[in-house]
Amino acid sequence: MLQINDLTFDAWGRRFFDHASVSVPPGAKVGLVGRNGVGKSTLFKLILGELPAGDGEIGYPKQARLASVDQEHPATPVPLLDTVLAADVERDRLLAALETAEPEQMGEIYARLSEIGADRAPSRAAEILSGLGFRQDDLARPMAEFSGGWRMRVALAAALFAEPDILLLDEPTNYLDLEGALWLESRLKKYPHTAVVISHDREILNNSCDHILHLIDGKLTLYPGGYDAFERQREEKAKVQEATRAKVEAQRAHLQSFVDRFRAKASKATQAQSRLKMLARLPPVSAVAIEHTTPFVLPSPDRPLAPPLVRLEGVTTGYDGVPILKGMNLRLDLDDRIGLLGVNGAGKSTFAKLVAGALPAMTGHLARSARLKVGWFHQHQIEALDPDDTPLDIIRREMPEASEAARRSRLAQYGLGAAKVETRVENLSGGERARLLLNLVAAEAPHLLILDEPTNHLDIDSRRALLDALNDYQGAVILITHDRSLMELVADRLWLAADGTIKPFEGDMDDYARFVVERAKQAGKAPTQIRAAEPDPPPKPAPARAKVPTGPARRRAEAAEAALARASQALADIDRALTDPGVFAENPAKAADLGRRREAAQAALEAAELEWLEAVEAYEAMKG
Repeated sequence: MLQINDLTFDAWGRRFFDHASVSVPPGAKVGLVGRNGVGKSTLFKLILGELPAGDGEIGYPKQARLASVDQEHPATPVPLLDTVLAADVERDRLLAALETAEPEQMGEIYARLSEIGADRAPSRAAEILSGLGFRQDDLARPMAEFSGGWRMRVALAAALFAEPDILLLDEPTNYLDLEGALWLESRLKKYPHTAVVISHDREILNNSCDHILHLIDGKLTLYPGGYDAFERQREEKAKVQEATRAKVEAQRAHLQSFVDRFRAKASKATQAQSRLKMLARLPPVSAVAIEHTTPFVLPSPDRPLAPPLVRLEGVTTGYDGVPILKGMNLRLDLDDRIGLLGVNGAGKSTFAKLVAGALPAMTGHLARSARLKVGWFHQHQIEALDPDDTPLDIIRREMPEASEAARRSRLAQYGLGAAKVETRVENLSGGERARLLLNLVAAEAPHLLILDEPTNHLDIDSRRALLDALNDYQGAVILITHDRSLMELVADRLWLAADGTIKPFEGDMDDYARFVVERAKQAGKAPTQIRAAEPDPPPKPAPARAKVPTGPARRRAEAAEAALARASQALADIDRALTDPGVFAENPAKAADLGRRREAAQAALEAAELEWLEAVEAYEAMKG
């Protein structure tokens, strides 16, 4: 369906593609992956003809329809549902033709409308819009009433409804909430034609894609399977490549050694020349390219606070006297990892502001530890950055007493090296700005981290680095994200924002995903009921399926393992000292002290082993 042959493309002083070739099978769902800035979006523009291709060829069938979602839908007076329906150009044209058709032509037009399922189009469009977060009473609203972010969703809905032969999606989940991302994951899996998706969402790449297209060093390589399969295949490929390189280099060294030793000897000249020809024929094998990802720095609080960190009893909050969230009864402790669910507009960001201290409670009782330090990351921080600032300007304000060398060292820890520290913010990538702010909000070792869509600009390796840092962080976390993988691997408990309040959700992410997909299907059954009632909140699953919070047990097991490693190392250090004969000969008192310390270290090791065994058994039992 999509064929790229020997593509070479240079622009903006660099080479994006270097004799790249790939063949995408018809009907494939392909995840296009690669580091930020390698040229993934550029490839889409080349396929669409928005950039003049250099050398090489990009081909697909002449009759194939292409579509992408790269800008929001215009703010027109046309109603939402009609806007999406108009994306099916043939249906729109046939309906218009009916207005002026002669009687003898109408039969043919109606037959074609029936063939393309025109009567089901409103239902299908309504289901797509519901899945992307629109309400039933939005369907009759004109496009001009929606914000830019919602018009981006309309553009995505129109592309999915039109079902082009080749669908190109560039980070489609960046302007979706978790509910929209869950629905899109299910929809892409069933898409009837070829789709190529640029995404850093591991769940979409695993569950919706049957191929991964990797862009690195200007080359394109297609791997079968999802992202996990791609990682395994790439790791195996790297091992084979490294083994081949080592073998070739060893053979090269052996041949070169022979040539160096015998080139000057007449009796060996022929053999030496033969070895030189063999050297020239040895294939070049490049070393495996290692892509380094800078870790995040999320220091844990020095001293734990007495529980609870935050307690809400009948709390209502909102803006300008208008309540948004009512009657909340919740408690947050130091070891809590809360995943906050709910559609856009349900009050998740309002709750984050309340807990962060940026919004007061209107009624009820909100208790918070007096020494509580909160690190709060939200997307508006990235938008509010002064475009003329540099990372060095920002860190100077954050570290006014530090030396210039210390500031630069801190920025290097954040992944901003010497070449970036004096770059203006407007010229930094979204990922670099997100990294800077994420590290800054955690710089003072807060007791609570509130992360509102932290992964929007991070590539998949940076998301894994953030996950690792959060699992090492010894404080409380409230996470709002459309990244299902991050939510599942960080959150121990789920809270749901719905019906004007926030309550614990007693299911897991699989339960919630099923609810989201089913809600969209139900909405599509009656698209003309513009003022249909709101869907019921998700039903609570049976107690046997309830997810047991395992975070505290997991962190106890991790802490016990670390304590065991320290105890083992301490005993090993003492044993090493006791093996020195000079200790007994020159300092008998020190030798006696070492003996006593060894007994204590051995006892500490045994206690650590017992605690580790108990912690691991408890964690495994809870997981089971």
